[in-house]
Formats: sequence, C-alpha cells, structure tokens
Amino acid sequence: MTDTPADDLKPLFRSDVTVELIKHTASDADVLFAARVSTAGEQSLEELQKDPERSKGLINYLMRDRHGSPFEHNSMTFFVSAPIFVFREFMRHRVGWSYNEESGRYRELEPVFYVPGEDRKLVQQGRPGKYEFVQGTPEQHKTVTAAMEESYRQSYAAYQEMLAAGVAREVARATLPVGLFSSMYATCNARSLMHFLGLRTQHELAKVPSFPQREIEMVAEKMEAEWAKLMPLTHAAYNANGRVAP
Repeated sequence: MTDTPADDLKPLFRSDVTVELIKHTASDADVLFAARVSTAGEQSLEELQKDPERSKGLINYLMRDRHGSPFEHNSMTFFVSAPIFVFREFMRHRVGWSYNEESGRYRELEPVFYVPGEDRKLVQQGRPGKYEFVQGTPEQHKTVTAAMEESYRQSYAAYQEMLAAGVAREVARATLPVGLFSSMYATCNARSLMHFLGLRTQHELAKVPSFPQREIEMVAEKMEAEWAKLMPLTHAAYNANGRVAP
C-alpha cells in the first residue's frame, strides 16, 4: 500500500512497514582491517584488497570471544516508515544509533495509519513474564479493524478541524494516535545492529530468547536482510554464535 494519501486526505490503512537501505559503508573487510591493526599496524590496510572469505575464521573468533570493537567500523543508514509506537520502542536503542524523524511541528502529518493484518496474533495468554500470543478469531480481527479505523478517522478529523481554525500544528497533533505512521532515518553500525536484532527478533538460533512486539520485529527482519547482503560472513558468524552481539 502506498505511503502517500489521496488529495482529499482520506485516511489510508496499512499493515506493513517500509525499510530501505539508503547508503552504507559496510563490508566484512571492515571488520578484518580493524581487527588486524592490533598486530599488523599499517600493514592491516592490505586487508582492504584481499578476499574476506580467506579470513572468515577470524571473524568467527571475534564474534565467539566477543571482541566487539572491530564490528563498529562501518555504517548503514536506513529509511523507515512505521507506526509511531514502533519508533518509541526503537529509540530505546541509543548506543551506536542516530535518528532523525519527521516532525509534527513543521509539517502537516498525513493520514496513514496502522491496522494489524490477518496474520497478526491478537490474544495474549498467561501472566507477565510468562505469556504468549495466539491467533485471534475472525470476529476479533473484525472488531480490531473497525474500532481502529473509526478512531483514526475521528482523531484525524479533529486534527484537521484545529488546523483549519488556525491552531498551530504542534498543538493540533496532540489528538493523533500512536498508530499514525511516521518516517525517520536510522544510522547504525554492525555491532549496534546486532544488539538490536538480539532484542527485537525471535530466532531459532538465538541463545537468549527475546519476545519483541511483532511490529518492531517486522522492521528488524527487513534491516537484517539488508545487512546480511552487505556483510555475509559477519552475519553467518552472528548466527553461528547464538545471535549474541559481541
């Protein structure tokens, strides 16, 4: 579904997220030259001209023994479009991350809202710390969709009413819900991304279990797919060593 609303500002509803890799300086060779400077000094620059595949054992060693700093000498910038409640979770990750998000003070916010897809588990069972989510019934999905869409329409109508009356955008935006889509640029390195993935994805290879909210996991999965293409040896070592950030 498109991110751009119709000219008449009718609300749009989507159940997906957008993640695009905008730019990067990230490769497995970045890990190797950073690691080898400790023993080779200026000769470590030779790693930039060599095939990283020949040194995948070193990458695995660094990951296994948690020598983390060599994994920081790279950068990836992502464009992310997701519900505001996802960003509020996202920005709990502060070390090794930089963010710039669109501002409701400086632009009129567009009526694009999140509604869970049919595959989104709706029902929480158990007590805190020991609960699970299970599929909702068709009736529950219908209730969720109808309630959210109606709430979104009312809140955005109130927002537009205040703007039309001359109220400042920074005041009028207070009526909008956390299901509104926002957009941001997020920049990280491989080490900070691995820490993020360890907390925001569920994976069969993870030594430490994690229980992320599905919507931020959707963002994390798309980021991981892009990173795996850039640094396949590092990604493989991450999985082989239990998906624990070094």
